[in-house]
Amino acid sequence: MTLYSLPGSRAYQERIYPDPSHLDADTRKALKLETYEDVIAHFTASSLAEDGIEIEPDSLSVSRAASATGYVVNFRALPAFTLEAEQFAAMHVAMLDPRCAGLALQGADACRETPAWNPMAGYPVNRSDGPSEWLPCLPLGMPIANHQAVTLLHYPPIVAYRTANYLNNMTLRRWAQILRCVGIQEPNRYHAIIDVNPIAAPGSGESEYPNDYFPINLTSMFFDNEAHGHTYVRSMLELMLNPPGNAANPTTLPLLVCGSPLYDPQAPGWFRTRFKDQLPKDANGSPTANVLQAGFVRIHPGSSKATPYMIANHMIAAGVTGCCTSDPGKIPDIRKYEAQDLVAATFLGECADAARRGEAIDPAAAKQQACQRWFGDPDGSGAPNPVNDGDRLTICALAQMDLCFNPKTISPIYTFEQAMARCRSKGGADLSPCFGCDP
Repeated sequence: MTLYSLPGSRAYQERIYPDPSHLDADTRKALKLETYEDVIAHFTASSLAEDGIEIEPDSLSVSRAASATGYVVNFRALPAFTLEAEQFAAMHVAMLDPRCAGLALQGADACRETPAWNPMAGYPVNRSDGPSEWLPCLPLGMPIANHQAVTLLHYPPIVAYRTANYLNNMTLRRWAQILRCVGIQEPNRYHAIIDVNPIAAPGSGESEYPNDYFPINLTSMFFDNEAHGHTYVRSMLELMLNPPGNAANPTTLPLLVCGSPLYDPQAPGWFRTRFKDQLPKDANGSPTANVLQAGFVRIHPGSSKATPYMIANHMIAAGVTGCCTSDPGKIPDIRKYEAQDLVAATFLGECADAARRGEAIDPAAAKQQACQRWFGDPDGSGAPNPVNDGDRLTICALAQMDLCFNPKTISPIYTFEQAMARCRSKGGADLSPCFGCDP
């Protein structure tokens, strides 16, 4: 049996988890999320599943402690998962600690005291999310013990909070397909996400220029401000990048910093300002954080392990801004986007392979190997030109899925297998995806 108390008081814990009354009514009814016990159990079950930790059916329960000390989690892992269950419990408690997740609440409270908090309150900023609402939102329901990487993003969409699910969205479904295309069989192990602004807000219309209400300096002021003790982002990164299962690895897990120059660039922007003394410089001496840039940083000056990183597009950027152009060597050409995303996924796979061998990853070498596969050159600076016809077909099929999208169902018109067949029959000798979307 695995039994543990969540950290902090009950009032604190109820600020960490979504308030059941704020959830979408259909979600609350379908998932039976009427109490905080229900909500905590729901997210705990999701994290256990994402980590691949199997438990006895119906053994997970969450109960109130006798006093105001909070909630207690209890489950029975199958015998083969006993050690992983212990590591899960330790990580669950550590990430919810006031010195980690609590720093997100602290930063949000400080932000609330300024005009920076939800400046469009009471007005819609898009067609689907209603009046703009901001709510603190932590990385709940994701893998926390057996994950293979950490992804840094901008902020969580409000729909993730209201539906109590950060994982069931087109962004992660698309990313899972790309991970499978490079040979990663368990995409869920790559669902550990940290947002530089841990505030749920409308998923579009809130961060696009000229309406950028989550700029880089919002993170720097409220979630990465050592002078005021607001250090959420790096505290959570330090924890999540080195879970117990990674103890023997000479480096931390890899960090994928996602944000396209044309779509949601704020996470790489924060990364650039925070680690400017550790990043390469351009001809003018300015620190860079360009897509497919790879290397090492240390999250804190005293961090015991270096963190391998790669800058990548936002995982949905290709679907939002990608198109067919006359120059496949530059974004927003869809072929360039797909190849860059495949390089990023391959980089993560290389890091995982090195960890399994007990070796330290060389980020530059891993990037070169990935670029050689998907671009036919070591730096990915030109147009995609894979040597393998199967890889050419993969780029075409992924591009067709992004180009041919049904906004009503919020899904591609064609499955990956259907897109592959379309590319074989319509893509021509160069397997170009730019042949339209008609059946």
